[in-house]
Amino acid sequence: MMMNLEEAPEGLWTRCDGCAQMVFSKELEKTGFLCPTCGHHFRIGAFQRLAMLVDEGSFTPFPPLVAANPLDFPGYEQKIKQAQEQTGLDDAALVGKAAIQNTDCMLAIVDFSFMGGSMGSVVGEQLVRCFERATAERLPVVVVSGGGGGARMQEGVFSLMQMAKTVQAVGRHSRAGLLFVSILTHPTMGGVYASFAALGDIVLAEPGALIGFAGPRIVAETTREKLPEGFQTAEFALEHGLIDAIVPRPQLAQYVSRLLEWHR
Repeated sequence: MMMNLEEAPEGLWTRCDGCAQMVFSKELEKTGFLCPTCGHHFRIGAFQRLAMLVDEGSFTPFPPLVAANPLDFPGYEQKIKQAQEQTGLDDAALVGKAAIQNTDCMLAIVDFSFMGGSMGSVVGEQLVRCFERATAERLPVVVVSGGGGGARMQEGVFSLMQMAKTVQAVGRHSRAGLLFVSILTHPTMGGVYASFAALGDIVLAEPGALIGFAGPRIVAETTREKLPEGFQTAEFALEHGLIDAIVPRPQLAQYVSRLLEWHR
């Protein structure tokens, strides 16, 4: 069904970024937030992702952590509080133990809705705890990344150090001979991609996801070259060997479950 944007009551219809068609919002919930016309994958929140990926009632979250303001950055506490109210999350990462089609794992979901999915001290610490507990319990780790930001500027170097901190935790988990499945959603950029998100033993992506460190505009301005068509999309990354597979959202739970079972 088509409708002009000007005629759409607020919240009743959603415009697709892929084909610009207006989609009935209730219909999106039935399709897993995929456009019924072009298949565009709408961005979804951590709790929506959790409901689609893990067995019902199997998720046990880690104890909450809340960001401090080590640099006394003006307005940072208010930004954190506002993001918490909007998303229902303590910070940009939802982390805990779960089961995906009866296979236990440690799970982390980085939510773009919380300050662009930027990685501050809390996100870094929760991810480290995720990998450390998985190592101790001999479990695989599944991380769903969706962060347009890298290090959170309000925390300065405290945020930057989370890149090295998470990489070290991934390395210890890997040396223990355990599986790490990294799932890249739109967008996975900056410090999130340049640290833990790119280090999966198996790296998956949703169709059309933007993947990389700097965005295409910045890369084009820096290199002063015309970028190839589809640069930094999941499809481009797959073609050039940067990821292992592109998995549509409705198939993701079964696909990941199969990987976990094969590597049990």
